[in-house]
Amino acid sequence: AAAMAGESLSRVPDVQIDGDGVFKYVLVRVRGAGAAAKDVVRGHGWAEYHADLFERTAEELARHGLSCECLGGGRVSHRPEERKIHVYGYSVGFGRADHAVTTEKLKAEYPDYEITWADEGY
Repeated sequence: AAAMAGESLSRVPDVQIDGDGVFKYVLVRVRGAGAAAKDVVRGHGWAEYHADLFERTAEELARHGLSCECLGGGRVSHRPEERKIHVYGYSVGFGRADHAVTTEKLKAEYPDYEITWADEGY
């Protein structure tokens, strides 16, 4: 079961964010049954609240037998025409995500982008 959970975990994309604009994001720790955990970034403009992002993510993961917890949130400004992503702000409900972790995940997904973060701003 642990091997299967590990396989499910490896199929979970590290980053899913909208291709353009400014939107809320959450940093989520995903766990398989007895398997290792990994942190993933989810950010979408449709979400009015950080909890909306987390709840949808939790539902999707549950279908694959994975559990998760929200480590915090913030905002992402994604400007593809400039190849820039800026991570900042916080979630009122979940607190501030570790933007340094989020930035590393984004750098792996967008290697040719300039990716910055700041604790300032909302």
